[in-house]
Amino acid sequence: MSTQPTIQSIYTDGACTGNPGPGGWGVVVYFSDGSIHEMGDASPHTTNNKMEMQAAIAALQFLQTSEQAQPITLHTDSEYLINCVTKWVKGWKMKGWKKSDGKPVQNQDLLEILDELNTQQVKWQHVRGHSGNIGNERCDVIARTYASGKTPSLQQLSPKNLYKSLPSKNELNVAKVADYEKNSRITNQSPQEISTSAPEITVMEPSTGPTAAATDEKPPEMRVSQLRSLVETLRIADEISEKGYLITSSELADLMDVHASAVTSRGDQWRWRNWIVSRVRREGNQILWELERGDQVGGEED
Repeated sequence: MSTQPTIQSIYTDGACTGNPGPGGWGVVVYFSDGSIHEMGDASPHTTNNKMEMQAAIAALQFLQTSEQAQPITLHTDSEYLINCVTKWVKGWKMKGWKKSDGKPVQNQDLLEILDELNTQQVKWQHVRGHSGNIGNERCDVIARTYASGKTPSLQQLSPKNLYKSLPSKNELNVAKVADYEKNSRITNQSPQEISTSAPEITVMEPSTGPTAAATDEKPPEMRVSQLRSLVETLRIADEISEKGYLITSSELADLMDVHASAVTSRGDQWRWRNWIVSRVRREGNQILWELERGDQVGGEED
């Protein structure tokens, strides 16, 4: 009978500088006996979503190799990843890997692997990024360190304590590390001490403007002009989302016609009109944001 400890939870994260650009991913596995195993690797030219998926693939392959029957929770701060795996992939396969707009699904190769590895054993849990969650923060450090071209010190179980048939480096795409003795700040944290709550996405309130009654008093020509201006704003937001552009807080505030403080005070992820707005990273004194179409979350299964 195996004496291996049970996997209780797994955290994954991906990072990318430039999006596309150099990227990295990280995985932290928590066991029932308090032990921890960390994994990660880098890619010279990739995207943030690809790295999120690669991290999840490595985590699921590790779980598969363990031959564990007990359920586990996989934590990620990527709602896009969770929606892909748990909601959208079924409809995409039925449509020949086409989205509802007829366009091909991006990252089909990675999604096919994820779909094959995913089972009812895995509970996908969203965790808010950069909110102090120890597992998520550690994965973020691993991923960003690899993305920066450096090799982090990982806490890894010795080979004799791992499963007999762990996937090779090529299968898991896990980078080797030279120093196993340096402990991270999560070394002595047990899985029970990790916060796993996932806050709801904050809904961004409309900017302060004229009341409906005041708007109705305007001439029809002015209302039509304002509507055209709004449509152009939404078109720009859609292009930013589709192209994967990152924009600063001030640029996002200009797009939304609000003060910059109204953007930075909303947290790391929130909804604005048709988009989910997510904080990506800080560059100097600027915070960079990305927009993803949130109104397609429920529609991709159709």
